Amino acid sequence: MAHRLTKPLRLLLLGAPGSGKGTQTSKLLKFYPELYSLSSGDIFRQQIAAKTKLGLEASKYIENGSLVPDNIVTGLVVDHLTKEVILPDIKHWILDGFPRNIEQAKSLDTSLAHTIAGNNNKCVFNLVVELDVPQQIIIDRIVNRWVHIPSGRVYNLQYNPPKVPGKDDITGEPLSKRPDDTEEIVSKRLKDFNLLVKPLKEYYQNLGILKVVSGETSDIIFPKLLDIIKKNF
Repeated sequence: MAHRLTKPLRLLLLGAPGSGKGTQTSKLLKFYPELYSLSSGDIFRQQIAAKTKLGLEASKYIENGSLVPDNIVTGLVVDHLTKEVILPDIKHWILDGFPRNIEQAKSLDTSLAHTIAGNNNKCVFNLVVELDVPQQIIIDRIVNRWVHIPSGRVYNLQYNPPKVPGKDDITGEPLSKRPDDTEEIVSKRLKDFNLLVKPLKEYYQNLGILKVVSGETSDIIFPKLLDIIKKNF
């Protein structure tokens, strides 16, 4: 059953890779149809496809296998928010995949805090929620993940296995294992994430907009996330 928000919501979900941010976003969009989802990855692809100035700059780094500098990443998101979100006056939105570090967060706020009424005009977000999932659970979840690449369907050998081992339920085509879905690589990604997210959490905590929801599964976490939104928006 869909519900309505009574106050503008500008939400950021923080969580380690594999913590279920995408799942929580999908659940929120069903519950709040007026909530607009923004993915930094989608914004990148749109700008690159449109061959905008920033898109062309970003594509140079991507083609070389390099990380896109923070100032270009922020520029892409700011440009999209300004043209697609702020001007049409979309009141409720959730940003996925950005900011990823403290530099991006501060740059985003500097660029847009006067345009969007945030937390006393200091921040574009008015709610930041950390999805606190035990990291061993995340490792197990990702290591047991298999994907049907053409459709993007994801299976997990622990709690959502395919009906026929190694085959997609719909097409019967073979499932694939992502090359970086190994315990060693996932552990490193989590370690890197922890280093980046600590100052980011402190930044939003100091602004008084950080909340934490804990749990091992999306079904445990979602009611807690929903409760925070209902009480405040």
